[in-house]
Amino acid sequence: MHPLLILLLGMATVLVAIIAFRVNAFLALIGAAILVSVLAPGDPATKIARVADGFGRTAGSVGVVIALAAVIGAAMTESGAADRIVGGFLNLLGERHDAVALGATAFVLSLPVFFDTVFFLLAPLARSMYARTNRQYLKYLLAMTSSGVATHTLVPPHPGPLGVADALGVDLGLMVLMGVVVALPSAIVGFQFARWRDRTMPIPMRVPIAAHAAPEAQAALPALLPSLLPVVLPVLLIASNTIVDALRTRDAARAALWAAARPVTATIGHPVTALFVSAVIAMWLYARRRRPTRQELAELVERSLMGAGIVILIVAAGGAFGASLQATGIGPVIQGAFARGVSNPGLTVLLLAFVITMVIRAAQGSSTVAMITTAGMLGAMVKGIALPYHTVYIGTAIASGSLMASWMNDAGFWIFSKVGGATEAETFRSWTPLLSIVGLTGLATTLLLARLLPLR
Repeated sequence: MHPLLILLLGMATVLVAIIAFRVNAFLALIGAAILVSVLAPGDPATKIARVADGFGRTAGSVGVVIALAAVIGAAMTESGAADRIVGGFLNLLGERHDAVALGATAFVLSLPVFFDTVFFLLAPLARSMYARTNRQYLKYLLAMTSSGVATHTLVPPHPGPLGVADALGVDLGLMVLMGVVVALPSAIVGFQFARWRDRTMPIPMRVPIAAHAAPEAQAALPALLPSLLPVVLPVLLIASNTIVDALRTRDAARAALWAAARPVTATIGHPVTALFVSAVIAMWLYARRRRPTRQELAELVERSLMGAGIVILIVAAGGAFGASLQATGIGPVIQGAFARGVSNPGLTVLLLAFVITMVIRAAQGSSTVAMITTAGMLGAMVKGIALPYHTVYIGTAIASGSLMASWMNDAGFWIFSKVGGATEAETFRSWTPLLSIVGLTGLATTLLLARLLPLR
């Protein structure tokens, strides 16, 4: 069977299973992986085995990182470290720039913490700000949303971008760095939309006001520097490994120095090491501030790991799907199509990554599933193709596409509506266009960087 036809059958299997039959994404992706692998060439005895191999490789690559990130997020929330970061930004920027402070806080907190948790955490603060000013409630909600969704979809260790980096073979440190670079202008443009939307469609606050934290409680929170450590430290450690590795091959004058530093940074800058250290610090903060019993500490870890388990399964199933697609030989077919008449294959791949992710996201609602599914397909397609830029830009294009066309099948839509107190119509006119604007800005930034800074 032709590889393109197998690809279409695999995509259809995923979409029909999730949308029409409400099948769990893990089962849908594994089912599609088995179908594609059976239809692909090869020894019948190894066709199912390569599905398991692809699943195992991906789980081994990302499973520990996702689990540790879940523990970090839970411990930061329970210890009060997240609240301290909120207070730090408010003190730094002042009440006059409270919306900017909310956005900046969401940007930083969403690096290790899932977006829905960040939104739940910051929503009471947005309500208390509105109670003080009696204005700009929608601006507060959208400001923290634009920053939170940008980092959640573009920056590892969140499962979507982490799975994308693994499927495309992108160094995790580089994915973190370029994810932040693309997320920052996306969040800023989203903030400008928030200001305009609040002026043209102000909404009242319809949910009860609950005090975010009393002044006495704020005094008992961790200090700002220890609170920031679980967020900043893993980023710095992972980046150190990426930077030293790049300088080792490009800075001939100091090659011996970078070669000597390489064993150290390769150890401390490995994502597992970096996030493990971060998890230890986050749990230490929790233990120091809350004085939990051993059972309470164990329950915190178990709750976070149980939530991470299904995410790991979905990401690994996406890896199995991608491995099965590679076995079809789809990469050489796509390469041949480019050679026969596509005038700008580099641009075509980026736009294709964006559009495929957008379609899958609109169809089934989950940005993570859309990213993982598309990355599996694109990873197989571009294998062996000479592109004029680094594959990290395919990753940021996929992540940007996952923000498009969010509607009622997206859990984030309902979190914004119900927690924020917006009607469905108001959510359609604020949340949905905001995410699309953030995604389009991410694509534009990706196209610009791929042209000006190809990293080749």
